[in-house]
Amino acid sequence: MLVTGECVADIVQEPGLADRVHPGGSPANVAYGLARLGHEAHFLTQLGDDRLGELIAAHLRSAGVVLHTDGPEDVRTPSAVVHLDSAGSARYSFDIAWTLRETPVPDGRRHLHLGSIGAAVQPGATTVLALAEKLRPTATISYDPNVRPALMGDHADAVAQVERCVAHSDVVKASDEDLSWLYPGRPLESIAEQWATAESGPALVLITRGAEGALARTATLTVEQPSAPVEVVDTVGAGDAFMSGTLHALDGAGLLGAAARGRLAALDAATLRHVLRHAAASAAVTVSRAGANPPDLAELTAALPRA
Repeated sequence: MLVTGECVADIVQEPGLADRVHPGGSPANVAYGLARLGHEAHFLTQLGDDRLGELIAAHLRSAGVVLHTDGPEDVRTPSAVVHLDSAGSARYSFDIAWTLRETPVPDGRRHLHLGSIGAAVQPGATTVLALAEKLRPTATISYDPNVRPALMGDHADAVAQVERCVAHSDVVKASDEDLSWLYPGRPLESIAEQWATAESGPALVLITRGAEGALARTATLTVEQPSAPVEVVDTVGAGDAFMSGTLHALDGAGLLGAAARGRLAALDAATLRHVLRHAAASAAVTVSRAGANPPDLAELTAALPRA
C-alpha cells in the first residue's frame, strides 16, 4: 500500500521538564500502523534534513515503512508545539508547510491512502490529489480529513477541498469532530448518507464517535459498531489506528485494488461488521497505552472479540 501526507513532530513543553518529542502526523501514523500489521507500506512525504526529520524517519523505518520524499533540502520537518501550563491546559502552535512536488512512486500499488494536512494545505494538496487521480485506474483510494481548524484556512474553501477528496475516494473515514466543524449542526447520519450515495465517491463511509463507537454507511447499508471496552490511557492516534485496522481488514477480504471496486461497492452486512471489528480492536489497543502506538498483528488478533 502507498500512503501520502505529512509527518509532524509533536513537541510537548511543560514547565520544569525537558521537551518531549513524539513522531506524529495522521498519514504517518497510518503508514506505521499498516507496517506493524505486516503490510508493505510505502510512504510519500516531506522530511527536513534536521534532527526532527531523523527522529521521524527512524521511527517509521523501525516498523518497516519504506520512505519516499520529494527531495527538497530547504524544508523544515513540520512540528506542532504543545504548551502545557501548570494546570495541564494545552496551547498549540504549528510550524507546518506542505509543498510536496510531483514525485515518482513505486509501480503496482493497489491502494493509496491520503489525508489530513497533506490533502488540505496548498500547494502540496494539489500534488496529493493529482496522485490520487493518476493511481485511481489501478488502485482504490482511502481518505481521512482529520480536520485541523487552525490550518484549514477559509471554511468554505476547506469544505470544498474535503469534498473534492471525498469524490476521488472509495473509502472515507471521518470523526464526529471533523464533521461537526465541516458541517455545523448537521446530523452525522445525513452527512454519511450524502457521501455514500453520491454518483461518484466512496463506496464506504466510516464515522468514528469516540466512546459511542463507529458508524459505517454504504449506498444501501448502515451498520454500527460499539467501542471495545478498554481502560483509556490517551486517545492519541486512535483514529489513525482505526484507519489502518480498516485497511488491513479490507485487504484481507480482497476488497482493495481497482479490480475489487465492484465488490467493495457491494459490501454485505457480515463483511462490514468484520471490518468494523478489526478497526475498533485496532483503536482499542492504541488507546490502552500512551501515544500513537498501534498494534502489531498478534496484538490485533488477540484484541478481536470472540465470535
